[in-house]
Amino acid sequence: MAMIQTIEQLEAIYGFPGEASTVKVADRVTPSYRVLIEKSPFAALATSRLEGLDCSPRGDVPGFVRVHDEKTLMMPDRRGNNRIDSLHNIVRDPRVALLFLIPGSGTTLRVNGHAQVSDDPELLSSFKMAGKAPRIVIVIAVEEVYFQCARDRAFRSLESREAGRPQEPTHARTNPCRDESESCRRRGI
Repeated sequence: MAMIQTIEQLEAIYGFPGEASTVKVADRVTPSYRVLIEKSPFAALATSRLEGLDCSPRGDVPGFVRVHDEKTLMMPDRRGNNRIDSLHNIVRDPRVALLFLIPGSGTTLRVNGHAQVSDDPELLSSFKMAGKAPRIVIVIAVEEVYFQCARDRAFRSLESREAGRPQEPTHARTNPCRDESESCRRRGI
């Protein structure tokens, strides 16, 4: 079986990304991207370590990831299975990536950056829910943010209300980036 061994081989097959794919990349959380983060009840958190990679599901009420400012996100670590793989990884290697899913929009938002783990009592208290503070808050320094339009009907129907019956996306009503999203669809992104 032939395997790709170099970046040059890969680029010979795919070429380079078009302007429509790169123009939506920002080095901060824009107002439109902020709205998407605030609407998301779910994100996948990717971290790395010497032994390999980890991707952990994170979810809570929409807006559980707080936009502190245009360069900083804060995510509470609520009680879970206590494996704390992601937290171990962040302490050793602060590189992180988040993939937000936005219900009804067929859009995802990707954030890349570096994270730290905080146990500041005041910060923890600001994230209380039902009287309980998280044990830790993950503080993410944003380096790159961009959204991706749904190209795949299967992705857009992940949140089907009835098994086997895809729900039509409601991006026109819920996605603040709908103009950019529509533009992406027209250009085949």
